[in-house]
Amino acid sequence: MNLVERRVLIVDDEREIAELIEIYLRNEGFQTAIAGDGEQALEMYERDPFDLVVLDIMMPRMDGLELCRKLRKDQNVPILMVSAKTQDMDKIMGLMTGADDYMAKPFNPMELIARVRSLLRRSYQYSKPEGGAGSGRDVSKELRLGQLRIDKLSHTADVDGRSLQLTSTEFGILYLLASQPGRVFSAEDIFQQVWKEKYFESNNTVMVHISKLRDKLEKELGEKLIVTVWGVGYKIEG
Repeated sequence: MNLVERRVLIVDDEREIAELIEIYLRNEGFQTAIAGDGEQALEMYERDPFDLVVLDIMMPRMDGLELCRKLRKDQNVPILMVSAKTQDMDKIMGLMTGADDYMAKPFNPMELIARVRSLLRRSYQYSKPEGGAGSGRDVSKELRLGQLRIDKLSHTADVDGRSLQLTSTEFGILYLLASQPGRVFSAEDIFQQVWKEKYFESNNTVMVHISKLRDKLEKELGEKLIVTVWGVGYKIEG
């Protein structure tokens, strides 16, 4: 995938910051558009969906958390929250609402670009077809665990035919754990294999995404699928 052809929606009521982010992204070749609040952003997205959303939290009319909730009802678009709210609970709230990643203002421009590229690569990685004629690879990337079916080719998961609405991050974690039932993956293992980035101690991003994923699975399955091995990591029972 040519990442620079991707369209990014920047949502921030501080025009100077939005335009600064736009400059950084356009200098890297991304196509961009700006919305000043959540309502405008939702209207723009519904008219013509974007490949990624960079989203502030504190905005008039509709804040970033509410916009994230509305997008997550039926959209898997990668969402990067960029906010002046820097406490751990603010980050956890953003991730629990459905964001894929969270950055605090002020931010390093190079880190912003790296996060955007990482989210787009991950989204593409779990939605592209694999294998093909002459590739010598097994194109059947379907995993089954009881009622649960996970299909990497179509980037979908369902329980007895009922579709699970998963973000690309949640799908990546689920596919990783389900591909090796019984194996315990540490938070560091999961972060490095799904995010493709270096893991930093005290990073609670994996924990939050696991919690969201576990809730979605238990709602449909009626039982716990992802098990926490305290002090070690997470696994799906074999």
